[in-house]
Amino acid sequence: MPSPRRSVEGRPLGVSASSSSSSSPGSPAHGGGGGGSRFEFQSLLSSRATGVDPTCARLRASESPVHRRGSFPLAAAGPSQALPPPLPEEDRMDLNPSFLGIALRSLLAIDLWLSKKLGVCAGESSSWGSVRPLMKLLEISGHGIPWLLGTLYCLCRSDSWAGREVLMNLLFALLLDLLLVALIKGLVRRRRPAHNQMDMFVTLSVDKYSFPSGHATRAALMSRFILNHLVLAIPLRVLVVLWAFVLGLSRVMLGRHNVTDVVFGFFLGYMQYSIVDYCWLSPHNAPVLFLLWSQR
Repeated sequence: MPSPRRSVEGRPLGVSASSSSSSSPGSPAHGGGGGGSRFEFQSLLSSRATGVDPTCARLRASESPVHRRGSFPLAAAGPSQALPPPLPEEDRMDLNPSFLGIALRSLLAIDLWLSKKLGVCAGESSSWGSVRPLMKLLEISGHGIPWLLGTLYCLCRSDSWAGREVLMNLLFALLLDLLLVALIKGLVRRRRPAHNQMDMFVTLSVDKYSFPSGHATRAALMSRFILNHLVLAIPLRVLVVLWAFVLGLSRVMLGRHNVTDVVFGFFLGYMQYSIVDYCWLSPHNAPVLFLLWSQR
């Protein structure tokens, strides 16, 4: 029996178009597939109007974040899917520090390294440990208590108004130095170097701090005061300047202070004399003070 002729589509010629349309529920004529056909038709029209390939349009639509599997719009995120809160400011890493911060940290590192290298008398087992007793004797020469006691003794023994005036201002300078150094040490609270031995001569509560060096401020203050109010020969004047410099250097060699403590101490002592010279006490501007002292 001859086989029935088939159409180009592979269906028998006797099968009608209606039966084929009813047997395929996903065909465009079926009611369930009308939405898909309209979507494809609208996308085709929009692609022709804009000049975009419909295949590319479908690929872009499928690759969008909304249509990807596991993705969701940010506005539709629930409470359980909320983004984590930002880190506090102290927990964030500063990836772009300022130039001033880098410079200060570099100077601090150089200061600590140089102070440790120069601390050759910090202990008996150091490279210059045998010179340590001499350095400690030099330390006593710049202490505040000997200078205060010596100034008070000379003031009591003085019998001239000019001498009393100079000694009164010297006492004022020493008291100002003690006050300013103690105030700055209490505010800064910089610890002494780790290689220091706390065997200093007559220390107070603020002497556990390092910045600034009280011996350096006193050395600069006293050397400038002596050079301006005592008539000395040139060798003696050179000796006074050399004493101030060696005293400041000994503070680093003994491990008492860092280099910046001594440098700032020299600057502070130099400025303290300027304050004393500006506020110079005399029988004209402070007569009560001189009268009280003369009655004693």
